[in-house]
Amino acid sequence: MAADPQLIVPSSASFKLPAAHFIGNRAVNPHGGMTLPVIDPSNGEAFGEIARGDAEDIDFAVESARVALGGEWGMLSAVDRGRLLYRLSLAIGERIDEFTQIEARDCGKPLKQARADAIAVARYFEFYAGACDKLHGETLPYQAGFTVLTLREPLGVTAHIIPWNYPLQIFGRSVGAALAAGNACVVKPAEDACQSILRLAQLAAEVGFPAGAINIVTGLGSEAGAALVAHGGIDHISFTGSPDVGVLVSQAAAQNHVPVTLELGGKSPQILFADADFDLALPAIVNAIVQNAGQTCSAGSRLLIEKAVYEEVLEHLAGAFEKLRVGPAMMDLDCGPLIRQDQLQRVWDFLSDAHADGIAVMASGSIVPEAPENGFYQAPTLLRDVPWDHRLAQEEVFGPVLAAMPFDNEAHAIRLANSTRFGLVAGVWTENGARQMRMARAVRAGQVFVNNYGAGGGVELPFGGVKASGHGREKGFEALYGFTALKTIALRHGE
Repeated sequence: MAADPQLIVPSSASFKLPAAHFIGNRAVNPHGGMTLPVIDPSNGEAFGEIARGDAEDIDFAVESARVALGGEWGMLSAVDRGRLLYRLSLAIGERIDEFTQIEARDCGKPLKQARADAIAVARYFEFYAGACDKLHGETLPYQAGFTVLTLREPLGVTAHIIPWNYPLQIFGRSVGAALAAGNACVVKPAEDACQSILRLAQLAAEVGFPAGAINIVTGLGSEAGAALVAHGGIDHISFTGSPDVGVLVSQAAAQNHVPVTLELGGKSPQILFADADFDLALPAIVNAIVQNAGQTCSAGSRLLIEKAVYEEVLEHLAGAFEKLRVGPAMMDLDCGPLIRQDQLQRVWDFLSDAHADGIAVMASGSIVPEAPENGFYQAPTLLRDVPWDHRLAQEEVFGPVLAAMPFDNEAHAIRLANSTRFGLVAGVWTENGARQMRMARAVRAGQVFVNNYGAGGGVELPFGGVKASGHGREKGFEALYGFTALKTIALRHGE
């Protein structure tokens, strides 16, 4: 349930970050001397500046990472790396309120959602701290007179392009795993939301990370981001963003024969059968599209409902949507603003197409009167009878818009679920145990949740997609393998 609409003013002390990169454990002014404004999505006003980086800044950051690998950071044992990551986890945990305020203001997230992200990034570093000295090789049976073993070695300098929707969490799952494996990192956060990442880098230096282990270059994707993915000194690229930009990243990486982990979004289905526990399913279905105002790659944006209960379910959901309230991040309501004006316009364009094509709005939430006029607000919207091949059912809206459609039977549900080019996450809601497994096996997605959705963040659970949702896996222990190179050593010693 949403909190009372009482404005909570953040401490200004939380936002005194210099308009500078963070390279080699110190603030570094941008090579070109240029900056970009930092916009509060809740009111559309600038509250600070960030450095506008260029190729020279990227060169400096990559060199800093290279020096770290050849120096103190590269010489640390796995145990000592783990201790540093754990120290960072504890330091974040002591500053949850600070990171909550930073993330809420920078991203427009309601406080409860920003707080969940701050808690999650502390957990990521705790998890990967414990994994550092458990990344083992193997001994392999081979011919007589030989001993063969494998080692998992860090790739070197890893590049991390982090989007604006979950900067804290994606930093944790991406950079945390890369550091645990012994790599040095160069991070280019989205220009729309990078305050929390800059503060994390500062905190890492404060707890003792060697200079160059973590380097942050802020700026535009077309400038600093493009320079980073094309840089010849990078050994791996981790990118979260749109499929179109993912293609450009892959092309740039191919020029240098660099491996890439891509997480490129989704059009995730929630599949609701007539025998589902509605009391369990419906609140989760609403939350899966409302969380972060629908600006979530794994948002459950398509709702497939068995025909026998279609009208009943829509009536229940309509009541839930009508109670949803949207307002400034610091009011801590159900939804905050979208990240910027063009993202809001994108959602409006989708809804305009729906109206033009006769798709009915079943229900919508409301924007509270206290919401500033220049904020980027969109009320959560439930659409019914969306054709399976309409762009609302095929393309990622990245806003709080839920497209509902009926299905006839299990086979029909599977066809609808697999009918998009995406394959990131799916939810299946049924009490039939055999059907649960059939559906989980048949749906093409990197994660399938049965009678739950999202598993509460799931730091331990490997995450990634198939088809246009990308490739490679983040989170959990699986992520560590992507940040290492497997070396085979064959020793001939005689019988």
